[in-house]
Amino acid sequence: MPALERTTAAERAPETLADAQAVAQAAAPGIEPQRTGPHDDVRRLSSLIEISQALSVTLDLKSGLHDALEIFVRDQNASGASVTLAQDNGELRVEASGGRRRPCTVLGRRSGGDLITRVITTGRPVALPGIGSGTVESRHPARRMRSALCVPIVVAAQTVGALSVELTHRTDRDFEQAATFCDAVGAMIAGAIASRRSVVRERCRLEAANAHLRQTLRERYDFSRIIGTSPAVRTMYEQVVRAASTDATVWIRGESGTGKQLIARAIHYNSLRARKPFVTVNCASLPDALIESELFGHECGPRGRLELADGGTVFLDQIGEIHPLTQFKLLRVLQQREFERLGGTETVRANVRIIAATRSDLDLVSARRLAAFTILVPPLRQRKADLPLLVDHLLEKISRDHGKAILQASPQVIDAFMRYHWPGNIRELENVLERAAVACDGDVLHAHHLPPTVQTADTSGELARPSLNDAVAAYERELILNAIRTTQGNRAKAARLLQTTERILNRKVKTLDIDCRPLRA
Repeated sequence: MPALERTTAAERAPETLADAQAVAQAAAPGIEPQRTGPHDDVRRLSSLIEISQALSVTLDLKSGLHDALEIFVRDQNASGASVTLAQDNGELRVEASGGRRRPCTVLGRRSGGDLITRVITTGRPVALPGIGSGTVESRHPARRMRSALCVPIVVAAQTVGALSVELTHRTDRDFEQAATFCDAVGAMIAGAIASRRSVVRERCRLEAANAHLRQTLRERYDFSRIIGTSPAVRTMYEQVVRAASTDATVWIRGESGTGKQLIARAIHYNSLRARKPFVTVNCASLPDALIESELFGHECGPRGRLELADGGTVFLDQIGEIHPLTQFKLLRVLQQREFERLGGTETVRANVRIIAATRSDLDLVSARRLAAFTILVPPLRQRKADLPLLVDHLLEKISRDHGKAILQASPQVIDAFMRYHWPGNIRELENVLERAAVACDGDVLHAHHLPPTVQTADTSGELARPSLNDAVAAYERELILNAIRTTQGNRAKAARLLQTTERILNRKVKTLDIDCRPLRA
């Protein structure tokens, strides 16, 4: 700890500790010295523990400082204490105080100069052995005497403030010991200030990162990201814009792989709920026994998706897979915005918007109410005029993701794409382009880079003439792969999707040598 400065009321610093105590004794004649003992050390240690707890139990710096100073004043028999912090503009502000007085005011008024400024500037503690003096009229002049200490608060080797303490006057006060104790309290306060500043910096960083992420999502799902100029896409675009401007329930219809979730995200991130959560629930991937728990939560367990999305949007993908009883419960959410958790009786309010998606006409008990606003996403075979734009967009994305410089697709590739029926829609197109990009060693995709199921012409440009059996097998394989991929490996649901039985589907999987392991969730 730096050497302690001792200053009298006349601003004359005594040269030794004996001089300072002599000044205090001369100002209060007839007062007997007060002795200290081991119990004083115990009291100081106890005070330090309480002060540390007061500073650590709250993130509110002002509140924590006030409680700590009140403990200091109470246990150390002080008249008052305060913490003064330097602001960014250079001004000094009393952040918190305790006791009956604010010592900084006394120090500044009676010392003939601003001692707090001196302490903050020099980083050295200052002691006033006696403030005030007796008069002829007073029979007890010592009652008007006070002692004061001011110690710096240092954070990261920089003095950011000062702790000022006004003490009851004692002729035998050990200012070195008192200053050491105050310095320990000042170090605790410095730690609390550093901790709060770290929390503020982290909060600002997270807020900036959150804002950047939201901006990225808004740009990623901007309406301009809807690729295509065909009449079907223009109609869908108009519907998406209207849906985003309202808070109505939306029903998105479209085949698997057409981008229904992208449409749902575009609606959310361009609506007034954009700053709130977007929560996705894949109803086909959840067993019937778990779907209600996922949606509504459990009274003794985690919150459900509806509560997590409060203020935002819940996207129910493949809602046709939900059990009819659960559909009835969802109707209540749609109509009244309320529900009960599993195992509970308390009604929970949830301000959520529902966007549902199905692959075909909705065969639900809630069909009429759910279809408040319907958006039809056209399959790729009905918008083949958009294929060149989609190919350019996807090649740019794939090249960026894989670090390849693929500039374009050859005319033979576009011709092959225009001839193909695309049962997997845009998802299949992206998978085909990604596979071709990995096989390509140049900057142009050619027809021989395409998988056999898509390739309709060889490198010479002649049309391929596969046998009927091979063509049927390839088509069946693509349909089964797409169905199993859609249901994330659930063959029973894949069979229902293909309108067949699970036994027939398993036989086809074995006959066509389809590996379903990579397709499981």
